[in-house]
Amino acid sequence: MSRIGNAPITVPKGVTVTTQGQTISVKGPVGSLSFTVPEGISFTHEGSEIRFNRASDSRTHRAMHGMARARTANLVNGCGSGFKRTLEITGVGYRAAVKGQNVDLTLGFSHPISYPLPAGVTAEVTKEGKLVLTAADRSVLGQAAADIRAFRPPEPYKGKGVKYENERIIRKEGKRGKK
Repeated sequence: MSRIGNAPITVPKGVTVTTQGQTISVKGPVGSLSFTVPEGISFTHEGSEIRFNRASDSRTHRAMHGMARARTANLVNGCGSGFKRTLEITGVGYRAAVKGQNVDLTLGFSHPISYPLPAGVTAEVTKEGKLVLTAADRSVLGQAAADIRAFRPPEPYKGKGVKYENERIIRKEGKRGKK
């Protein structure tokens, strides 16, 4: 049995969940999102609890059972309190600036990089030079953070580049002179 799929989702106060057919719509203070549950997975919404069941023990139904529950839990948490992802920009002259719905990055190239933020994602730069991305949709937020990190991933010698806040970079020792 799927441990994740069998766990109920508790809907917090301030978040409303509506269902229509196989579609679950969630609305809260941060935003509103919806998800269509795959065929073979059924759900019940009673009071402030959502439970998922699967039609059979086939491999695809087992996989979709946990996935449907996790996606719905992310919708409920995202619309209730939102998600946050922090990127650290390390390097001399490396910086970020937010201008409207664009993030302007200076990452040591001969040209600046302008990244348009997806709908629903907001960004801000802290005093320490960290780029904080926030959104209600966890998957869109993760993709935006991965896209920004891909412009200049951290290098292993000096650690320069864009990395996630708690990411650990394995450092290498540089070349040594003759002894």
